[in-house]
Amino acid sequence: MTTISAVRGVLPPHRYPQAQLTELFGRLCLPDPSARAVASRFHTSARVASRHLALPIERYVELDGFTAANDAFLSVAVDLGCEAALAALTDAGLTPSDVDLVMSTTVTGIAVPSLDARIASRIGLRPDVKRLPIFGLGCVAGAAGIARLHDFLRGWPTSVVMLVSVELCSLTLQREDSSAANIVASGLFGDGAAAVVAVGDRHPSAGVGPRVVDSVSHLYENSERAMGWDIGGTGLTVVLGAEIPDLVRAHLAKDVERLLSPHGLGTGDVARWICHPGGPKVIEAIQSVLDLDEDDLAMTWNSLRRIGNVSSASVLHVFADTLTDRPSSIGDWGVVMAMGPGFCAELVLLRW
Repeated sequence: MTTISAVRGVLPPHRYPQAQLTELFGRLCLPDPSARAVASRFHTSARVASRHLALPIERYVELDGFTAANDAFLSVAVDLGCEAALAALTDAGLTPSDVDLVMSTTVTGIAVPSLDARIASRIGLRPDVKRLPIFGLGCVAGAAGIARLHDFLRGWPTSVVMLVSVELCSLTLQREDSSAANIVASGLFGDGAAAVVAVGDRHPSAGVGPRVVDSVSHLYENSERAMGWDIGGTGLTVVLGAEIPDLVRAHLAKDVERLLSPHGLGTGDVARWICHPGGPKVIEAIQSVLDLDEDDLAMTWNSLRRIGNVSSASVLHVFADTLTDRPSSIGDWGVVMAMGPGFCAELVLLRW
């Protein structure tokens, strides 16, 4: 089985309270005072207290198009990705030269060469390192990335693999979009990065950390417009449907059963739920269909409050917080869970 040797989340230094970010969004995107009042109500209900931005807040006035925003993405994303990768490798007791495969994921900027190539040259990964960049999975990519690392290590059990997620959601801000989706997203999403280091079961450090036992994927039919981007001349315009909580209620319980039942487990056997903070309505839907309470998802609620939804990096921040603040006992079971564009779910079964 795959051992998760380290999970580390990092954040840009520019942190602002929700009210200040709401004011910025209104000033840049909503000339109508009544629309600003609507945005304020949405942002208050998001249960987000503060978020981190890729740039100092005053710089956002200068970002007058997709080119400027993506240039900023390239600069900040590589810095944050390197910071997360090096921190995770240090926590795992490994060095960049130990890494055999690096996977990168983002959905908030375009990079060719990809982020993993830029990070590799910066931190000193080997010239023969295997690379796998992923674009388009969005919020689900943190959980999906762990599952795909596990798939690789089943075939290469002596290897060291690393997942690096960087999401700079603030740089996708659309100034001419007063839609409900843009208003909701502007109060929910933040910026950050995370990295996971994992090893196969024939590596010398295997067994030191939670182990991946199994994973489940589910691509829901006829749900392509529930979440994603419309890509045009001004960059990335958010697609965020009101049906997402309903999709969770319709499908997630069966997805969890598919993950747990082959191992003779039920939801009551799971000690740690490591869940992506998709927003209050989504988290409440998860609690409802799995018969969980707010304490079961305390790490998820806390991450939402402190840093917002950081897309693919969010579930990894929750994972890192869980390892630090809610340590598990040997034999405990855990589930890593996220949903995203597709619309889809990815679930990973862990055991300590």
